[in-house]
Amino acid sequence: MTHKSRISVVCIDCKTEDLTEATEFWSAMLGKHGEIDERGKYVQFDGHTGHPKVLLQAVDHEPRVHLDIETDDKEAECARLKSLGAKEIDRIRSWIVMEAPTGHRFCLVGPQGDDWPGDATDFEGEDNG
Repeated sequence: MTHKSRISVVCIDCKTEDLTEATEFWSAMLGKHGEIDERGKYVQFDGHTGHPKVLLQAVDHEPRVHLDIETDDKEAECARLKSLGAKEIDRIRSWIVMEAPTGHRFCLVGPQGDDWPGDATDFEGEDNG
């Protein structure tokens, strides 16, 4: 069985409870209008096409940038990446938080792009069913 994966989002984690200042800075830097969601947790930028997208996220840990890996089979991708040395850190809502052997965090998420699968890579794996 095969599954597909690609980098979907570059997520800029901002240690803040209010994304207003972060939105102003990153909107000006990117030249795009950012809109804070109704929960005050995320900011998406208009006028962006293709992948990866840029997203701001309010967090309670130190600021960092992490990647969202878009895949049509999160369990298969999780198993594949564990076999390469990654660690599963947590499961939050519908995504899987992982850590590369280098210490970098990333999340496995379901397909999100209008152009899915676009340039996603095919990976061979075992049937998880």
